[in-house]
Amino acid sequence: MQRPANRLRHMPPDLAAVIVTYNSAHVVGNLLDSLPGALDGLSADVIVVDNASTDNTVDVLMARGDCRIVRSANVGYAGGINLGVRQSPGAPAILVLNPDVVLHPQSVRPLVAALNQPGVGIVAPQVRSEDGRLELSLRREPTILRALGLTKTRLPAFSEYVAEPAAYLSPRPVDWATGAVLAMSRDCFDALGGWDESYFLYSEEVDASLRAREAGLVTWYEPQAVATHIGGQSGRSDTTHAMQIINRVRLYRRRHGSFASWCYYAVTVANELSRIPRGHAESRASVLALLKPTRRPSCLRCSDTLVPR
Repeated sequence: MQRPANRLRHMPPDLAAVIVTYNSAHVVGNLLDSLPGALDGLSADVIVVDNASTDNTVDVLMARGDCRIVRSANVGYAGGINLGVRQSPGAPAILVLNPDVVLHPQSVRPLVAALNQPGVGIVAPQVRSEDGRLELSLRREPTILRALGLTKTRLPAFSEYVAEPAAYLSPRPVDWATGAVLAMSRDCFDALGGWDESYFLYSEEVDASLRAREAGLVTWYEPQAVATHIGGQSGRSDTTHAMQIINRVRLYRRRHGSFASWCYYAVTVANELSRIPRGHAESRASVLALLKPTRRPSCLRCSDTLVPR
């Protein structure tokens, strides 16, 4: 039986697509252009939260007419996601998107279908680079051994990266996946109380997946959904690298006891120190931020203890 027209107008969309931008004028249009084909007939409330861009991102968005724009102070990535989700309270699914991705045609339906499986709270697609190569987007839970900097061994005990090609061929549960594109059920979002805004940038997707697991909800990998990720389009700097490293230690400390956290902290300092003579100049900033709390990015608000929390 056909629903009355006035009722149809009040039906919630199939999902809320939340994009958080920061100086993203040169890339966000490609993402928005890819959305209709990726949705494949699904309805979406497309919400772009702009974190106080200083370029013409907002002008680009206003000229389009295919999204809702929420202008915000720079509240960080997780803060932007939470702000966007609150704009679409009726959507049963949430699609979190970096502005520097392009979704492949018909890629959203597999994400939503996987999300509807019992016990699944978060779904990650297959991610490819601009030249079409598979990106190692699946990750293992952080441990002290995996903080040693021995990722190139590709041994699971020493690497957060899931590097085995076979692991990317079929759907499977994972510890976590990089957050360029993630689908999350509304139930999962509500169970977590949203994304943890204290991270500001980096580690928020790790935290979300690990907390979801504790709530009994799996993070699932679905290779039928594919996205191309350009990466690094909001800029990399000494500050952002320091933020990334500090947040790794914070994440670990929040989940482990004092002794283990001190060990993780010491191993991280040693690893970052070892990177400096190998040409990674940005590690100077991270070492300084680790050893001198007052040098940490103020937006993280973790300058009160040596081991950041």
